[in-house]
Amino acid sequence: MRGLACLSLALLGCSCAVRRPPLPFRVLPRSPEYLLRAPDSAETPFPEVLTGYNGFIPGSGWVNLRPWLELRIENAYYREGAPKHGLDGFLGTEIARYQVRPGGGLRLISVRSELKRRPPDQPPVENLIRGRQKTYPFHRFFYAIVFRRKGGSRGSVLLGARSAGELDRLATRLLSDPDSVCNGADSCTAFPEACSVALEMEIVVNGSLRTVLWGSPLSSVVTSPQRLALRRLYLGRLAPVELDAADPKSLRLPLLPGDHIDW
Repeated sequence: MRGLACLSLALLGCSCAVRRPPLPFRVLPRSPEYLLRAPDSAETPFPEVLTGYNGFIPGSGWVNLRPWLELRIENAYYREGAPKHGLDGFLGTEIARYQVRPGGGLRLISVRSELKRRPPDQPPVENLIRGRQKTYPFHRFFYAIVFRRKGGSRGSVLLGARSAGELDRLATRLLSDPDSVCNGADSCTAFPEACSVALEMEIVVNGSLRTVLWGSPLSSVVTSPQRLALRRLYLGRLAPVELDAADPKSLRLPLLPGDHIDW
């Protein structure tokens, strides 16, 4: 009987441990930059929060894609033979959205078209990224690359690779000789000049899903809040973020995919 009682107490202790809420993040007012203290006590200046998530370096011109980030690809279509810019011959656009899966591959989540008929000489927007590249576990998006063989044309580029090392090598080559990397290879998508690509993410605001641009601060979602509750994913669970909602500098905290905001 005593052994059963001890076992019951042990199981009760485990149950309580499982239900214990996660430790919070904390925003710490500091100079020159506010800090975000994680539940493990690691402290990160606000400008480096995005760097910690996916290696983003301000001014670098590229972003590593991590789970739950999204690519929004909007391609413009023109009459056959018409220049692919301006309004002359413009027919409309198609929009495809891809989400980075937990394993690193790209999943097509939606396609929207305003075309009555797509010109046969221009591919559907969802075909701009080759099928094989969508399955690669590592991706890096470049906002603008100049291609010499196309008369100095500028466009955004998506690289895909089977390993982080291979991705770094492709990126180095891309910056020095982009034409050699994106010459029909499955590892590279060079988006047309008439195509705009945005990096976005989903958050939850007052119980509803909302899509915002990657890099958006908390202040882009809330304005002069009387009350504010922010929760952020940490080790697979939502942890509260403690901050002073009345302090405008606290609202400069960069948002991350999966953030839950109530205000």
